[in-house]
Amino acid sequence: MEMYNKVAKIERAIPKEVFYLYLARNNSYYITGFFMKTSTQWFTRVTLQVIITLTALTALFCQPKTITILHTNDMHASFIPHEAFWIKENPKPLVGGFNELSFVVDSLRRVKSATLVLDAGDVMTGNPITEYTYAGAEGGALFEMMNRIGYEAWTPGNHDFDISSANLRKLTNIAKFPTISANILDTLNQFPVNNKEYVIIEKNGLKIGIIGIMSDDFYNLVNQNSSAGIKILPSIETVKRLVALLNPQTDLLIALTHQGVKEDSDLAMNVQGLDLIVGGHSHSRLKHPLKVNGTLIVQTGSNCENLGVLDLTVEHHHIIAYDGNLLPLWYNSARPKTELSNFIDSIKTKIDEDYSTVIAMLKTDWTNSSSESGVGNFIADAQREAAGADVGFMNSSGIRKNLSAGPITKRDIFEILPFRNLLMKFELTGRQIRSIVEYYIEEHPNIQTSGIQCEWERKLDGSIKFNTFLVNGKPLDENRTYTGAASDYMMGEAKKYFGIETPKLTYLNQTVFTAIEEKVRKTKEISSTVEHRIKKYKTEK
Repeated sequence: MEMYNKVAKIERAIPKEVFYLYLARNNSYYITGFFMKTSTQWFTRVTLQVIITLTALTALFCQPKTITILHTNDMHASFIPHEAFWIKENPKPLVGGFNELSFVVDSLRRVKSATLVLDAGDVMTGNPITEYTYAGAEGGALFEMMNRIGYEAWTPGNHDFDISSANLRKLTNIAKFPTISANILDTLNQFPVNNKEYVIIEKNGLKIGIIGIMSDDFYNLVNQNSSAGIKILPSIETVKRLVALLNPQTDLLIALTHQGVKEDSDLAMNVQGLDLIVGGHSHSRLKHPLKVNGTLIVQTGSNCENLGVLDLTVEHHHIIAYDGNLLPLWYNSARPKTELSNFIDSIKTKIDEDYSTVIAMLKTDWTNSSSESGVGNFIADAQREAAGADVGFMNSSGIRKNLSAGPITKRDIFEILPFRNLLMKFELTGRQIRSIVEYYIEEHPNIQTSGIQCEWERKLDGSIKFNTFLVNGKPLDENRTYTGAASDYMMGEAKKYFGIETPKLTYLNQTVFTAIEEKVRKTKEISSTVEHRIKKYKTEK
């Protein structure tokens, strides 16, 4: 009795007779005086109780368990609501923002038995908040907001390196949740941004392993200054190694990736043992989970417009049931004020003071496109003019926001061009300019051009014939040396965008953002349209 009373916790789960039977089997001291009272009938009763108790305990620990994964990706500093640009009606409703995200996350936590909040990268780049220092890091206020929302893990995206890897390290110091990326190392094989290969989190009796992964295409996605000293291990081999390590230790295994749906599908096809991939990078709005080779894949789109909600039922280390969807984060002005909303408002007020002045009027919508666009023409023109160059170029993927006709603020320009790219000037021969345009026609590298006007057609042998080819209104001279202008990021990827090796570059003391801002202020009323600068000749039927 004395021994039993000392172990009070056991009393709640195990009958007294079973407890003494355990002691009898494991300590002869307790057998004396105990089995003297034993009869066959009594022993049978105790044995039956042992079986029943063990069966009940086994059922308790082996029954299906549930977990709800709440996930975001590619939020791009969208901490305040923005126009739902895809809605045709005006005024367009507002969507997104961290206040709305926090409200929905808190609401789901109240009704779900267990939740796990994850982010798949690209928290940074998209709003001027990333220009403001908080707790020693530029953009640090975003991670303080994520702390208050209650994120439990994240993996960095390529744009989280945009300022520098040193700044990313400072951001991860602010985060009270782990930074997970197994394939980001430095040249000394250390983890450079406070990242871990994986974490194991226990929720509702489930041991959940989370492996972080960065895109294998990292060096083509990050400015060379920011990627210096960073080494990326092959994603599939890295995940295979960690799955083998973690599967025996976990009930559920998640890859938290920033590489895109196609690459996530490749990962699922090549790695056995993954239960779920929570992805980012491709901005894919998956309304319901994909299932590839038995692995679920989820992603929410971008810009904090949706929260991913995935309900899982897990039994014997397998997902036996799931239900996933996206919850649109429509702005609701009636939400009550909270500590987080007050913090958000204080940051927004400061940004509004610096960025909300109207600097011009836009007469036509600016809508980005992989082919020629009005906004692309304006930006390429602005770079060419600022550099005093003959031709200018802009990568379409660097134009991050569409803008409706109406007032233009400095914040609009920043959200269209949120990167700190420097303006570069370089020399090109006329022959190289012709080669760049031929590459554009054949490979469609998604660039915008300035200073070039040409008409072309396809000859019977498949080659390209130029009927006209003008540079600044004059016929192209293939033997002449011209000057070009583009961002340092674009020129670092010259082979990808132009099909040529990177020429000798001159760094100008100006960013692409300031060049465009100056042209917007100078023009005042802007009506840039598609001009068919590189036009295919169409024969009349």
